[in-house]
Amino acid sequence: MMYRLTYDPAAEAVHGAMPAVASEPLTLAFAAACQDPVLATEPYGEDDGVMRMIVTDQAFAVLLVGHALKTIKVLQVTYLG
Repeated sequence: MMYRLTYDPAAEAVHGAMPAVASEPLTLAFAAACQDPVLATEPYGEDDGVMRMIVTDQAFAVLLVGHALKTIKVLQVTYLG
């Protein structure tokens, strides 16, 4: 079963404002995380399987994974470009 992705409004605004060359890889990484959030992400701090991050060449995102309800909340998106 896939996980459902939701955004913090500020994180969504940053992702929406990114140029396509930076936004597309992040979008694809989010899609992979919805399939398997532990395999498709990296630990954020201690590897508890809950706080995770996605790192691309031009951005990174901090995620909160809710395994019981199959949700992923994007808490922060940072554009590095």
